[in-house]
This record gives sequence, C-alpha cells and structure tokens, in this order.
Amino acid sequence: MANFTLSSKPRCSQLLGNNGIFTIISNSANNHPGKSVMPIKKYLVILLAGLVLLTGFDRVSAAALDAKEEALVEWSKAHSDEAVDLIERLVNINSGTLNITGVRAVGEVLRTELDALGFETRFVNLPDEMRRGPHLFGELKGDRGKKLLLIGHLDTVFEPEDDFQTFVREGSSATGPGVDDMKSGDVIIIYALKALRAAGVLDGARIVVAYTGDEETTGKPNSISRKELIEAGKWADVALGFESGIDYDDREWATVARRSSSGWCLEVTGRQAHSSGIFNEETGAGAIFETARILNAFYQSVRGEQYLTFNAGTIMGGTEVTAGCKDSRGEVFGKTNVVPNHVVVRGGMRTISNEQTLRARKAMMDVVENGLPVTGASISFTDGYPAMAPTEGNLALADMLSEINVTLGGEEMPLLDPLRRGAADISFVAPYVDGLAGMGAYGDGGHTPNETLDLDSIPLAIQRAAILIYRLSRQ
Repeated sequence: MANFTLSSKPRCSQLLGNNGIFTIISNSANNHPGKSVMPIKKYLVILLAGLVLLTGFDRVSAAALDAKEEALVEWSKAHSDEAVDLIERLVNINSGTLNITGVRAVGEVLRTELDALGFETRFVNLPDEMRRGPHLFGELKGDRGKKLLLIGHLDTVFEPEDDFQTFVREGSSATGPGVDDMKSGDVIIIYALKALRAAGVLDGARIVVAYTGDEETTGKPNSISRKELIEAGKWADVALGFESGIDYDDREWATVARRSSSGWCLEVTGRQAHSSGIFNEETGAGAIFETARILNAFYQSVRGEQYLTFNAGTIMGGTEVTAGCKDSRGEVFGKTNVVPNHVVVRGGMRTISNEQTLRARKAMMDVVENGLPVTGASISFTDGYPAMAPTEGNLALADMLSEINVTLGGEEMPLLDPLRRGAADISFVAPYVDGLAGMGAYGDGGHTPNETLDLDSIPLAIQRAAILIYRLSRQ
C-alpha cells in the first residue's frame, strides 16, 4: 500500500463539507489489511460554517514547481486546443453502453494514443451474453515510483436512438453526449501522459490505464465485468479516477469518498379473498397493507444514518403481477373488492462503507420479519458498486492535489461531501488501494441533454494530473 504522512494538525480542507460539517467514518470492514482508515474519535468534527471561517487553520504550503513541472504546465497550455479537438472527435462517436461497436470505436481512438506513448495495450472482451463493449487497458512497465492506476470509461448513457448526439462548441463551453461524463476525462488522461512524455519524465513510470466499456450500466456479474480492473487495483499503490471535477460555491473540491450503489427487492404475499373479510383472522391484512407497513417502518427506523439513503423505485401489486425482482416494468391487475395477494418493490441503496451497507440491510430484514397477520415477506439484496471510503491515504493524496492547486495559482481544495457524487469504477478498487476521484475537467448536466463542459478548465486539469503523476512516480 502507499505510505503517506498526515499532519497531526487538521486543516480546513480536511474538515469542511458542503454545509460546514464533514465526518470521517471508520470503516475497517471495507479495507484491505494494512490499509489505514481514519479513527472516528480523532476525526469526527462538527463545525458551524461561520466558525470554520473564523478559525485559523494552517494553509497548505505551496512548494515551488521544479523545472520539469514548469515544463508540464507550459506544454499543457500550448496543447489544450488539441485536447479539445480529441474530445470533440470522441463525443461525435456514439458510445452508449449498449452500442458495442461505438464503445469499441472510442476505444480504438484511445488505444492509438496510448500506443504512441509507449503503452502495451489490449482489449478485454466481455462474454457475449453480457451484451457489453470491451474494456481497454494500457500498461507502461517502468521500474520506479508508485504503481499508478488511471481510470476512465468509454461508454455514455446516450444510445444511438437518442436525439443528443453531437459536440457543439459555444465560446468557452461545449455541449455533447458524454462531453462531461466522461470523454473529457478520458482525454485528460491522455494529455497528462503526453505532457509527461514531452517533459522527458514518463519513461520509467509504472502506470496502468483502464478504460471500462460499461461503467454506466455494468455487465453482470461484477465479478466478471470488473475482474481485470480489480486485479489492477490490487497491483497499484494509487488509483486516480478521471470523471469530472467538482466546482461550486466559488471553490474547487477534492473527492476522497464516493458512496456505494446496490439494489434491494421486497416481495410480499397475502391471502386472496373477498375484501369484506380483510383484517379478520382468516384473511389477514393482505399484501399491500403489509407492504405499506414495511416501507413506512424503513422510513421510520432505518432512515437517518449519515450518508445512508435508500429509494423505492418501483412498486407493483394486486392479484396478478407479472414483474419480478429483475424487471423494471410489468403488468398488474386487481379489484377494489379483492384482497391482493402479491406485491413486488424494487429499490436502491447508497452507503459510505460496506459496514454501513451491512447495518442497513440487517435493519431492513428485521422490519420484514415482523409481519402482519396472514402475510409473508422476503427481501433480497444485489451488490452493485462498493463504497469508496475516506481513508488516511486518500486524504494524504487530497493534500498533495490541494498543494498542487495552490502552487498553480488556485486555492486549497476542501473535501467534497460524498452526498454530492454517485458511484464510479474507482469504487471497485477502493478496498485495495488509496485513491482520488474527480480528476477531470469541470462540467455540468451529466446524463442530460444539457451536458456541458467548461473548456477553460481543461489546461488546469491536465496540469494537476500531470504534476501529481510526476510526483507520485518519483516517490
């Protein structure tokens, strides 16, 4: 594992969340043996936003750039227009997750770029029954510094039949499918590596670049679709995820934690009978009343833990229900004078740690087991993205990134509240390696027809990534 040193005195960027409160959660169950997780008693900090502004925390000292780092900055400034051109080229190739040909086409473009940089590249094809495009992996086999894993993805949420298909530039911004999530981040990886090559500091580095082909809708099971990515995470010392960076409230934020994303399905049965007998000893409460009890109990007794959210996405009930736990849609039939016998509820859950996931699942199962008369219920869970918990190593990397940002003329980067980001591929390697997410340029409106990229943020994203890779590759 990567070894970093943290200052014993906390600074503002370690403590300030989006509302002035940030809690580091102990998560020993979610981490590889030997990986350091912050003790909650030491780093549980609750501050009023006004008090944070009045308290004198130490600022990150901004070390001057060395000659190689100056060269990285100047090269990225001179070649940022080329980066935009490559982003435009990729955005204009439709690579919706289910468009296997388009996903591979984007991968072919990026493979050519990695080949030119001296990487050994390969496509990883998933089983045909998954109906997903390939992953692209590239490796630079050096002999010095931290082993680095750089993560992007080739696919977008916009399939070929979508109306949103084209890159359009308007002054200092651009719109297009995947321009923010995450074809710009894919290009940031390439141009950071190009900057390192131009400065003469890429040779000897140990780097794996992983572009997955199905990040937006992963092929199942994850044990197969994420096998190579997880193996790369176990190999690496540091993982950097290049989905878009976050800037709001006139600040730039560092991402050290991302919540998990998993599923749950509730199936409830009751005794079908004439409604005139509902609630008596023979008929009982029926499937819909029992479902209502369970969902209300989830709201009352499971909800409330920080960073835990769960959503009931679909509910179908009656005397005839065609849908099951794997179905996003279905048909139902029932009558108001008949007690329903079947309900299916599908939902999702997000947590900050695997430990929190297990606690929430146990609490939900306890609710389900305490049923109404003449009903039965069961709840099942499906794993999706694991959590990326905030570890000491992640925070040390955030310190490094913040210092680089200050050196480049920006401000310190406080820690982003995990509630403001969804899950991502870096989460699959988080149990094994320290990492940072959100290393890309700044944008807005991801997954919508208003997806926009701030083109002015591209040179800074390239510079920060190149300098961070440079420094890590020499530790």
